[in-house]
Amino acid sequence: MTTEDEVPAQLRRLWGLSAPAKRGRPAELDGGRVVAAAVELADREGLTGVTLAKLAKHLGYSPMSLYRYMGSMDELLELMVDAAASDTSEVEYFPDDWRTSLRSWAAAQLRQAHRHPWIHHVPITGPPSGPNQIAWLELGLRALRETGLDWPQKVGTIMLVSGYVRTFVLQMESSRRRREISGMEQAQAEAAWATHVARLIDAERFPETARLMASATFTPSDQPTSDDPAEDTDFAYGLERILDGVAVSVEAAEG
Repeated sequence: MTTEDEVPAQLRRLWGLSAPAKRGRPAELDGGRVVAAAVELADREGLTGVTLAKLAKHLGYSPMSLYRYMGSMDELLELMVDAAASDTSEVEYFPDDWRTSLRSWAAAQLRQAHRHPWIHHVPITGPPSGPNQIAWLELGLRALRETGLDWPQKVGTIMLVSGYVRTFVLQMESSRRRREISGMEQAQAEAAWATHVARLIDAERFPETARLMASATFTPSDQPTSDDPAEDTDFAYGLERILDGVAVSVEAAEG
């Protein structure tokens, strides 16, 4: 049986396990407070705002003192991602409907990223390791429990859906930055882009793209947009096509 001391220090910190006792004065800080402060900085200033100097100043300690609670900046980022992923309350489970369950799981991930826009800018360096990330994995596996898919298929499905959410978030973040620079709303920015690009497109060389630019696709709409990012029509369309593909595998497994 593995004892706590045999677990690597980085995983102990990630899971909030007590570190081996050390001599000297007790620490006035704790790991949870350091990570919470880092998440607060990232929510306010983005990842570029999370530096040891800024974090230490925010907490009122020296930068070197923070290494008591993390081994490196990369570890701090992993701790931050796991802390920001702590809320799974929006994920709904439908025992007889894997598709609706997985849709809810994906939508909850998107809302989480909307609350913490920096979270998907952290590079993925390995499989989920923290307790909150494992909780999301558990909920994804639960959604697929009655599908008949084998374990590799379930893991592949979860990676596919979560990868789609990540890609969508990064694309939306890039679009948001362009809108901030232009000072336009999303629909206006898309319409302006289409207008300018359309002037450069040779209809003989790019006939389908020319037809797209001539369509009403990029015409600004007067319809109100929802505050819920999961109701974005582009997100919903892409997710449903992925779920259509998963459904083919589920039908084959059940057959």
